[in-house]
Amino acid sequence: MRKSTYKISKMDCPSEENMIRLKLEHISGIKKLEFDLENRLLFVFHLEEVELITGEIKELNLSEKLIDSEITKELIQEDDKDQSKLLWTVLSINFIFFVIEMITGIIAESMGLIADSLDMLADSFIYSLSLLVVGSTILMKKKVAKYAGYFQIILATAGIIEITRRFFGLEDVPNFNLMIIVSTLALIANGICLYLLQKSKSKEAHMRASMIFTSNDVIINTGVIIAGIMVKWLNTSIPDLVVGIIVFIVVLQGAMRILKLSK
Repeated sequence: MRKSTYKISKMDCPSEENMIRLKLEHISGIKKLEFDLENRLLFVFHLEEVELITGEIKELNLSEKLIDSEITKELIQEDDKDQSKLLWTVLSINFIFFVIEMITGIIAESMGLIADSLDMLADSFIYSLSLLVVGSTILMKKKVAKYAGYFQIILATAGIIEITRRFFGLEDVPNFNLMIIVSTLALIANGICLYLLQKSKSKEAHMRASMIFTSNDVIINTGVIIAGIMVKWLNTSIPDLVVGIIVFIVVLQGAMRILKLSK
């Protein structure tokens, strides 16, 4: 593993950073890119010959200069270890709440809780995929983000079909107490996950996809809590079904953002 340091004189804002990321993403040997916009520095952790990377950057006409290129191991390994630990934490939290919400959703006959549990399952699946690519190439991480987006679209479509079926069926009023209590606990758990992910400040595709998922979860948990209150107030299952539809629309929107991120 090599660490090459470039001085990019015309790299003034995130726009130039994104240009460089897009330009270098096809180079399979690149493991990680780090940017210091304040000092206009780019750090490339890679396996490929440095001349290939320099040539690609030169085509952007950003007044680049290779300052140093040296063998390194410690920095990239330390970051990968931190990412793995973080992903294992959020994976565990999401899977535990998938089980809790699925069981209580069935008991409470709440489509909102069931929808939220399936979203938690999707997140657990995505975090598992992310763990497989920690320390891998940028292209591989973007592939994982793409698969994550498609998986979310499949889940959201299946959920909307089930919600539609329930609208035209005779459904019992769900247990609003379970809806409110379990969703509140899930909201706290997802808040912790989101804080940990944002604290990492990672801009890699698979980690940013994880943040999108968790942000969606916070919105969803809040919606289920509100639905539980409305079910209690109106004594009807309609609020539960409405929040179910909203949940899957949010999931679809998140999936589309992730697909854009993977390009």
